[in-house]
Amino acid sequence: VQLQASGGGLVQAGGSLRLSCVVSGTTFSSYVMGWYRQAPGKQRESVAAIARDGNTNYRESVKGRFTISRDNAKNTMYLQMNNLRPEDTAVYYCKIENSGVGYRGQGTLVTVSS
Repeated sequence: VQLQASGGGLVQAGGSLRLSCVVSGTTFSSYVMGWYRQAPGKQRESVAAIARDGNTNYRESVKGRFTISRDNAKNTMYLQMNNLRPEDTAVYYCKIENSGVGYRGQGTLVTVSS
């Protein structure tokens, strides 16, 4: 199973980025999927998750700004990030999980300048 995250970069505060996570080697639609992030010197934190049926949940600080989605036909998950803030700066990882077995991607760096 491989997860390839991409889409990170440097953006000014208030800007937008869209992260993508392409999954290969497994049945994409059977997994719960999500994004988490880790900033330098800080603990890892969950950002958003999407269930097999498309239900979503978000950490409070990104609600209304971030949107998680999945395209089962393309084996791809997305994280649309709008109105970015400097505190969103982190390495973002995608993850998938099914019945206690999980995988994660290599991470993509998002840097938001003030």
